[in-house]
Amino acid sequence: MRVLVVNAGSSSLKLSRIGSDGAVTDAVTVERWQGAGHLQPLADFLDHCGPVDAVGHRVVHGGPRHTGPARVDPVLVAGLYSLTTLAPLHNPRALAGIRAVEDLVPGVPAVACFDTTFHTALPAAARTYALPREWNRRWDLRRYGFHGLSHAHAVRRAAELLGRAPERLRIVSAHLGAGASLAAVRDGVSVDTTMGFTPLAGLVMNTRPGTVDPGLLLWLLEHGGQPRTELADVLEHHAGLKGLTGTSGDLREVLAGRDAGDPDCALAFDVYLHRLCREVAAMTAATGGLDLLVFTGGVGEHAWQVRAAVAERLAHLGLAVDDAANRAVTADADVSAPGAGARTVVVTSREDLEIRRQVLEVLGTG
Repeated sequence: MRVLVVNAGSSSLKLSRIGSDGAVTDAVTVERWQGAGHLQPLADFLDHCGPVDAVGHRVVHGGPRHTGPARVDPVLVAGLYSLTTLAPLHNPRALAGIRAVEDLVPGVPAVACFDTTFHTALPAAARTYALPREWNRRWDLRRYGFHGLSHAHAVRRAAELLGRAPERLRIVSAHLGAGASLAAVRDGVSVDTTMGFTPLAGLVMNTRPGTVDPGLLLWLLEHGGQPRTELADVLEHHAGLKGLTGTSGDLREVLAGRDAGDPDCALAFDVYLHRLCREVAAMTAATGGLDLLVFTGGVGEHAWQVRAAVAERLAHLGLAVDDAANRAVTADADVSAPGAGARTVVVTSREDLEIRRQVLEVLGTG
């Protein structure tokens, strides 16, 4: 089955066609995709990529109803519209992609694959907020978790590289990119994660702050004179590494500034690492120890400095990396030092392969 994978991000659009043998036959990234009404990039790709038998769409937030990949139909689409407030940067773009592909290749079956699915089995203790139970029930308040498609592939591929079954490993998966989150995986299932009800919580990210004291936000609203809309915009677009440094927030730019002696960049990197190391260690409380730490995402794959610093600071968990291998590797490989008590593996983020796997599963051809 030839599958078109549509990965609509907050501003970009990644398209790939995966052949029946599982190999990518064509791929393109549209860095500035306008969403609804911007059909031309999709039309151009479909003109030259060849025929497709099915479509897989990445959807960031599935809400409480969608606990697994699902066939796209009018009922599902209507339900997704009701979730746009939970992921305002991503879900509207996913819906735009769904509508656009329906117009261009009518009649081709499509499957929605949710980033939240991987975390639907979080134990009640891990997913429940300590809020009035009436609130939790009324509004389905819970920790959903995100980056599930990336975590699912990273965990499976990392275990494969070690010749082990994921179900027999205590794993912390680190998806580090512009957005970032960790997943604690035990018995092959996510048992904790750093993001929550929305993708704002957890680690420090390029433009998002990660977890912030809610009392601080209330203070800014009540006493700091910050309008709610402005505060929301800052939390999504102007905080994190960008807010701390005045740069774009790209970690490469922050590292360059640190190396050039910029104190703001140095502090930002320290803050980033402090939160990352603290949360990796916290995830091991949920897994009951650590056998494998897997890095994926743009930063996880390419920032050897981050991998080295995490291993050094968490040596008490058994982590140690081989310096030469760690500096050289950007794709699927074990970079652990000989004799390390826990393995460190780098995996290329391949949400497209996970989406294809789920499409085949839903359509009964896997």
